[in-house]
Amino acid sequence: MEFSHKSVLLNECIEYLDIKDGGVYADGTLGGAGHSLEICQRFGKCGKLIGIDRDIEAIQKAQHVLKDFSGNVIFENNNFNNIKEIAKKHNLEEIGFDGILVDLGVSSYQLDNAERGFSYMNDAPLDMRMNSSDSFSAFDVVNDYKLEGLSDIITKYGEERWAKRIARFIVEARQKKPIETTFELVSIIKAAVPKAAREGGPHPAKRTFQAIRIEVNNELSELEDAIENMVQVLKPGGRLCIISFHSLEDRIVKNTFKNLESPCTCPISLPICVCNKEPLVKIISRKPILPSDLEVNENPRARSAKLRVVEKI
Repeated sequence: MEFSHKSVLLNECIEYLDIKDGGVYADGTLGGAGHSLEICQRFGKCGKLIGIDRDIEAIQKAQHVLKDFSGNVIFENNNFNNIKEIAKKHNLEEIGFDGILVDLGVSSYQLDNAERGFSYMNDAPLDMRMNSSDSFSAFDVVNDYKLEGLSDIITKYGEERWAKRIARFIVEARQKKPIETTFELVSIIKAAVPKAAREGGPHPAKRTFQAIRIEVNNELSELEDAIENMVQVLKPGGRLCIISFHSLEDRIVKNTFKNLESPCTCPISLPICVCNKEPLVKIISRKPILPSDLEVNENPRARSAKLRVVEKI
């Protein structure tokens, strides 16, 4: 499937990665390979890129986009959470990376490919798997989770004020027949959210679909560990750039970066540090880097993007 792909915060990412001639980089979420292409065009003949994505279709697309750099790129159908194992596999554990980029958003391909079931704007089987070989899907969450479990994830991952009501409507609907498609779920959500709450705001299914997608792909539970792992495989002076798209992700990234920069756990009352925990990174972007108005106008999907950057000490 061909799709229109616009890399979010592209110029900002390239600037903050500070790409070096002959450097070693990783793109933890290849997607349409827009960021990776810019990296490859800048790191010279001896540069190396590890391109990682859970979605085999994204890997296949990226192989085409990056065909002119085939000798410089290694593709990994994997999860960026496993960066330490990936580095070891390719003998980069000791060398380290000059930069790592992770875009935590759903790729344009996944959103635009209706069959993947990510979008509430297209009718498709309930799926939402970033890795199509996984057996667990949105169908399982919607049809198998108990009322309390559904309500909890819609509240926690969707920050949806009508979570309990939406969960109850889902449970009641599936007692008649399994909920099989995105539009069936959208219809149930619309019925659950009061009309007044549906007017003037985002699509009523947006937060619930986000919550289910996060649950299906286990997107947040390992993010803090993944960030720490990525920092460990950076060279001193290497940079980690992370783009997030909602407050839950951004909060984890922000707090993890802070903890890595100021890891001391000593009580404030102590005059000196005795835990001997040394800072691992320096935060480059104290405030999140946001897309320009021009970018948002050209690519509305960039509207909620936030980029944060750290440099390994």
